[in-house]
Amino acid sequence: MALKITFKEVEFGVGDKIRVVQKIKEEGGKSHEANFEGMVLGIRGRDASKSFMVRKVAEGGIGVERIFPVDLPTIDRVILVKSGLRGVRRAKLYYTREKAPTEIEMIYKRAAIKTTSKAAKIKSAPKKRNKASRK
Repeated sequence: MALKITFKEVEFGVGDKIRVVQKIKEEGGKSHEANFEGMVLGIRGRDASKSFMVRKVAEGGIGVERIFPVDLPTIDRVILVKSGLRGVRRAKLYYTREKAPTEIEMIYKRAAIKTTSKAAKIKSAPKKRNKASRK
């Protein structure tokens, strides 16, 4: 049950919104890029057989899920669009299939709150004084 995965120096995890860019070769030597943007529902496998599942909501409210193996040669790059890892409490987010998009946005709001509160705690931490400065 992995929560994070690293792909070409980009670290993302369950609950993050990512964009997977694939290079697709056509006849005649031409190629084009295909984007698939959605939320990471889960990560499974170990080492070379590791894969991740991405879900997006297409036109008309239809959900589309794709499983991408990490070692797939057609994947050009992965772009982290929005971080939601801190707002997640489970390793697999299959329950989001029945949720409305506004409810799914709560994951990103929770992550933003946790990130800002952690930064505020670091800034407001009291400074430790050593014994020499007290005298």
